[in-house]
Amino acid sequence: MTEPRARELDVTPRMPQALPRLRAPIVPGNSIAGRALVAVVAIMTFLASMTTGAVVLVRGAASDWQAEVAREITIQVRPQSGRDLEAEVRKAADIARAAPGVSEVRPYTKEESSRLLEPWLGSGLALDDLPVPRMVVVKTAQGAPPPDIAVLRKNLGEQVAGASIDDHRGWIEQMRSMSRTAMLGGILILVLVFAATALSVTFATRGAIATNRPVVEVLHFIGAPDSFIAGHFQRHFLWLGLKGGAIGGAAAILLFVLAEIVSGWVPGSANADRVSALFGGFSLGAAGYVAIGIQVIVIAMLIAATSRRTVNRTLQSIE
Repeated sequence: MTEPRARELDVTPRMPQALPRLRAPIVPGNSIAGRALVAVVAIMTFLASMTTGAVVLVRGAASDWQAEVAREITIQVRPQSGRDLEAEVRKAADIARAAPGVSEVRPYTKEESSRLLEPWLGSGLALDDLPVPRMVVVKTAQGAPPPDIAVLRKNLGEQVAGASIDDHRGWIEQMRSMSRTAMLGGILILVLVFAATALSVTFATRGAIATNRPVVEVLHFIGAPDSFIAGHFQRHFLWLGLKGGAIGGAAAILLFVLAEIVSGWVPGSANADRVSALFGGFSLGAAGYVAIGIQVIVIAMLIAATSRRTVNRTLQSIE
């Protein structure tokens, strides 16, 4: 009587079932599909890095433009009948020099003022008979408070006939709007690139599951947790994402470095000056290169997370 009761009460704790040890990874590390995905990720990362670099360059150039334009005030003196234009220009320059916060005042000569019209009227024209206004460029001191535009405009209106003042606020607002538009456009492109990358990884993961479906089903039916199976896919695609991201990011950084070197070799031409005015010196700076590096890591993490989510959803459909 004691033996059967002892057998009934003898409950020995069982060791938890160990996870299966795989001698080979579920997903082959060096496959044609894997190499194709690395190429796709490299292309997507290159496009994303170029977009990020372009946004950094345009934003930096726009900030420099705003700072430079904000330090300049333009006074325009129009010819008036019965008035000595040269004396009026000198008087306007003296009023500007007396204003607080002004560091430099430069009146344009008649020839310089005429050359300002060449982009619209062309060169070689006789402008002696035309009432060409004279320009006075006023620069404010670096770091000093700007002069009171209302007081300066009042003094010019009272003492100089035909004088008007422009503080370029309209241009500054246009530059800010352009900078914001460039940033929004860059963010939209990055979102599209990330979405395309996620879709590519989803299809690649489903293809890898379909290719290795017998192994996945066996592991699933013998009790391997979904996290164990998904972890193998996640590590595999994380490595592919890091490899492709590093290739694409390095290519973009190399292109920006070459562009910066080439822009330093060919200064002075009209096209080079326009490009330099638009993008600066093609120098991303440390912040730009760090942003590209962080972007590579973000893309790799996005690829790993997308792969894990796809595997988990697929395993849930296996009965």
